[in-house]
Amino acid sequence: MARLSLHKILFIGLFCCSVMATAAENDDAGTSPWRFNTGVSVGKVSPLMISAGMGYKSILFHVEGLGAHNGDNDYWCGMRGGIDWTFFWNRPFSIDAGFNGGYEYAEAPNKMHQAVNRANDAMILLPYDYVETLDISAELRIHLYGFYTQIDYPIHHFMNHDEPKFNWRIGYLVEF
Repeated sequence: MARLSLHKILFIGLFCCSVMATAAENDDAGTSPWRFNTGVSVGKVSPLMISAGMGYKSILFHVEGLGAHNGDNDYWCGMRGGIDWTFFWNRPFSIDAGFNGGYEYAEAPNKMHQAVNRANDAMILLPYDYVETLDISAELRIHLYGFYTQIDYPIHHFMNHDEPKFNWRIGYLVEF
């Protein structure tokens, strides 16, 4: 008997969901197949991002990004973009599954390291912490009346330093 790997199970599950969602879609006369969205989200690594997206029926392309600079070694920036397949795209509840890629960078002062450096009167430790990642991720977004949660699981890191095991975001999107 053949063993089913996780990849095969995910592929079969996504295929079945895609068939059911496509069969269940209701193309009402008078509604446009084009959709646009914009919003804001909070999460990890970049604490705040502005989002925008454009879709045609079940296919959605979205980008998000923002940055802030508060002084030396106290800033963050991030940008991500992806392409998703939306299940139940014309309903109040929808699920987006796809792939995205992005770059995120953050630096923040580390008071403990700064105290060690002052106590030793030397630069022994970096006076700041930083996180940097450039990756391609599998993405899952779940929407309900504009509110959404997003989980990205990195498939491949091109550049990393203290990279997270997964990225998450929560936010609100207005779709028109």
